[in-house]
Amino acid sequence: MSVSSSESASMPTTTASSSPEIQSLSIRDVADEDRELAKKIKAEANKAFAGHNFTAAVKLYSEAIQLNPTDATFWCNRAAARTKLEEHGFALADSSKAIDIDPKYAKAYYRRATCYLQLAKPQMAVLDLKKVLALEPRNDTVRGTIEFEKAIEMEEEKNAVERCLEIIGEGNCDVERDYTGPKMQKSEDGKYTITQGFITQMIDWFKQGKKITRRFAWEIILGAYAHFSKEESLVQINLDEGETCDVIGDVHGQFYDLLHLYSLTGAPKADHYLLMNGDLVDRGSWSIEVILIAFAYKWLYPNRMFINRGNHEAKEMNRTYGFEGEAKHKHGEQTYKLFAHVFTAMPLATLVSATRKPRNVDSKTILSPEGFKRYFVVHGGLFSKDNVTLDDVRKIPRIGRQPGQEGLMCELLWTDPQESPGRGPSKRGVGLSFGPDVTRAWCTLNGVTGIIRSHEVRPDGYAVEHEGLCTTVFSAPNYVDQVGNKGAYIRIDASGDLRYTQFEAQPHPPIKPMAYAMGGLASLMM
Repeated sequence: MSVSSSESASMPTTTASSSPEIQSLSIRDVADEDRELAKKIKAEANKAFAGHNFTAAVKLYSEAIQLNPTDATFWCNRAAARTKLEEHGFALADSSKAIDIDPKYAKAYYRRATCYLQLAKPQMAVLDLKKVLALEPRNDTVRGTIEFEKAIEMEEEKNAVERCLEIIGEGNCDVERDYTGPKMQKSEDGKYTITQGFITQMIDWFKQGKKITRRFAWEIILGAYAHFSKEESLVQINLDEGETCDVIGDVHGQFYDLLHLYSLTGAPKADHYLLMNGDLVDRGSWSIEVILIAFAYKWLYPNRMFINRGNHEAKEMNRTYGFEGEAKHKHGEQTYKLFAHVFTAMPLATLVSATRKPRNVDSKTILSPEGFKRYFVVHGGLFSKDNVTLDDVRKIPRIGRQPGQEGLMCELLWTDPQESPGRGPSKRGVGLSFGPDVTRAWCTLNGVTGIIRSHEVRPDGYAVEHEGLCTTVFSAPNYVDQVGNKGAYIRIDASGDLRYTQFEAQPHPPIKPMAYAMGGLASLMM
């Protein structure tokens, strides 16, 4: 289904943000009729939760809390719903409130541990999980998660590229003699090369549930890295007459949906760019297949395939949401280390600029200094401070670095738009929220027609916000097999006009999301 035109938004940094209701409520004597009505509303909220309508569930749990703020289960259940909406900052505050009300409520500690894991605070999560074990000594899932988290090495990223090249040079990563999958050809200098034919065969191989040899996986990752490492943190795409660029949002390891999406966009070619806007991995259980195909296209079409980094192309997220476990299961630990380093080389944003006279311009349209439309494409959004320029983004040092909890890189990958003006706390607990006035001021300062970002599920696959200056696009339909949303992508032409295409989820083999999450984390996060 095709629709037509528009824009989107983002958010900044705080520590665990508190739920708006917490300050306005006090623990008080609750009338019996209020208690009974609150229980009935909770039952409705539970039905909404079971039906995956998490927004409605939050609203109903909030109504129950207004009637009876002394019931810890209401706060804990709302925390669970907010976790499903990835509002981990609010969920953290709700679960903490449940613990204040009932210090022996194991589920509340469990919920809060989930939030701490999302916020890359494993030590805090371990403390809460230990409390769960003290209350529930036979909880083996929690025991396994604690052991996993205690084993995490909190160290700086090391360059695995050099080590993999050494291993290849030593002859310790050759193609196995019994390997029967798709094969790469070698050039005259003896190096492997990538072709469209190989990519097509690899996709067919993946559809059979098979994996390529580790050597070819390394060649693809290293081939993409060779191009990422030469790009600036802000990439520039100029669309000439007859050229188009498709912007793709989060795909999160949903391989069969990605194949359908590529059938709609087409592969990169001379007059057609693909721009994937981060979060290719985690949650979905075919993240390896997704990232290898995307990286293969980057290697083959380096000037037509572009990939921005998302907040899930990061070590802490990969540990929690399945990619680390999947990479190690399918191709070994060194392969995961290689991915982890190459993720740090991915650009942080892309500026897509039209080169033809714009159509549909009014007095509010913001154009580049040359008089053309252009779009700032970034995974998350805008910044905690004013006056950040495109040149500031271009100069961000990124290779070998993780996003962290603050700063320009963190905000580019983590922030979200909000309806109210100004800036606000992040519902996620990382980054911040930015309002329409912040968006307009930034776009005006930088001569940007609009921001295109991803990072958040939208029921229709996309949403135009902030008076058309901020568009969210999300390309993982029926996200984690639960949400029921559509997917979408955005096509930009040489005049800067936007065209939206929606699509539905595709059937896939019976493998659940986060099948490779480590240490019992799948049950904790789903």
